[in-house]
Amino acid sequence: METTVDSAEVAKFEAMAAEWWDPNGKFRPLHQMNPCRLDYITRQIAAEFGRDLKTDKPFAGLRILDIGCGGGLLSEPMARLGAEVVGADAAPRNIPVARIHAEQSGLTIDYRHTTAEDLAAAGERFDVVLNMEVVEHVADPLVYLTACHDLLKTGGLMLCSTLNRNAKSFAMAIVGAEWVMCWLPKGTHDWNKFITPDELYDLIRRAGLDPVDRKGMIFNPISWRWSLSDRDLSVNYVTASLRRD
Repeated sequence: METTVDSAEVAKFEAMAAEWWDPNGKFRPLHQMNPCRLDYITRQIAAEFGRDLKTDKPFAGLRILDIGCGGGLLSEPMARLGAEVVGADAAPRNIPVARIHAEQSGLTIDYRHTTAEDLAAAGERFDVVLNMEVVEHVADPLVYLTACHDLLKTGGLMLCSTLNRNAKSFAMAIVGAEWVMCWLPKGTHDWNKFITPDELYDLIRRAGLDPVDRKGMIFNPISWRWSLSDRDLSVNYVTASLRRD
């Protein structure tokens, strides 16, 4: 089975596995961004599947895949909202970390050391695929996104976030986050693998999905908070796509 896993990228995150749930550790940027990501994710899922977020367990009956789940920062909120969650990660050391934290949190989540391609080949299908901050780390984005398409049921929703490729993203995501602020270890990201919004939309369409929305995720250094933007996709951004067939 063809795989898009980049072993060097996996090794980077595996080395940081034990720190996933430390809000002041190497994954501090994700902890800071998580409320913004969850705001987008939950609203998109609720709108697409007609769910009321004010009710108890609004995602009950939905099967959600969290690709590149890491320690479970997105898988756990989805489980709390009632979804049946599968968390998949190519880095084997991430899985026991995620399993232990879910157990300590009283949550049932199916964590697996596997890839999108292997899940698709096994015939797994989901209502929602969460594909957050992964596509810039794979060896072949089109093959990877095609596997994401195959993992969705007809009418299924993929949410995909990544980093734009321009001078600003290099300054903020590489120089700022890795070199100056030391939020991430140097070399976490390869700017050459960043993807512009138009490039991502093209890849999504070629993978057989229909992109229907995109938003920027903006960090405010004054308030130290992230927010969504309809206009500014210059660094971090997130997209929503549907499988129509």
